Amino acid sequence: MDDRDASARSLIHARLAQSREELRSILDPPPGDKGRGGMPGEGTGGFPRSRIMRTLLSGRGLGTLGALASGLLLARPALALRLLKLVPASAVAKILMAKAMGALKSKSAAE
Repeated sequence: MDDRDASARSLIHARLAQSREELRSILDPPPGDKGRGGMPGEGTGGFPRSRIMRTLLSGRGLGTLGALASGLLLARPALALRLLKLVPASAVAKILMAKAMGALKSKSAAE
């Protein structure tokens, strides 16, 4: 039994290491992104300055946020709706419109 437990434990550790590497690859900035700096005073000073906000506003980050929001909505709908009331709708609408316009411009430029 100890041999099976050890092999199961090593399999679990290997899976955890793989998932950690996947998370690091998603959350770490790309290698060419060094000029944007880790400190708020460094880089170009454009919005967003923090690495977390840049990650959340990227395509992968928006997908992750959507998955988190839908999971929260399924698990705790009352809490999700209460949190949704705290989000400023106009700011979210502006961001979504800007993303849509950028997608349309890039699509028309590609054609």
